[in-house]
Amino acid sequence: MAALLDQVAHASSRPRYAFMVLSLIAEIARPDGSAGPFISFDGRSILLRDWLCDALTPMGTRDPKRQALTERIRSELTRLGKLPDDPQAACAMIDEEVRERVRTSGKTNLSRAVSELVKEGLIRRHYQGFRVDHHNRGAQRHVVYTLTGRARCLMTRREARSMRDSRQGQLALN
Repeated sequence: MAALLDQVAHASSRPRYAFMVLSLIAEIARPDGSAGPFISFDGRSILLRDWLCDALTPMGTRDPKRQALTERIRSELTRLGKLPDDPQAACAMIDEEVRERVRTSGKTNLSRAVSELVKEGLIRRHYQGFRVDHHNRGAQRHVVYTLTGRARCLMTRREARSMRDSRQGQLALN
């Protein structure tokens, strides 16, 4: 783990963010280390990149830029007359618009972090989808990330944790 942290720190301009991305991919990866293009979340299928962006979104909740974005959206919707009179409906509409805009910008941040991890050999990226798999996106293909190299150690930590959790609350009666 220490060697992985050192490698991420030297490879990435935002090492904490890159490590969070690696950890989230390891959390949902299949036994072969790959994740995507779709994952099952809350009983529905969602694109991997959308799920990663949504999972990382709470990290910026207190950021002044996020708060300014919320106020900017509120004033835009008010100016356009699209904001409902009901305060709860208005908050829901603002939250949804903030989520969509943050997801869009989050995909850029995610791509940058993954590109650094790909260059360092910690992730392999390819695109899967309509017709054929390919190393380039397009033609209705979506990303698949595969943990490689030292990043695979995150998988063993997950497996050990799941084995430990599965025994939780069980009594050994021998």
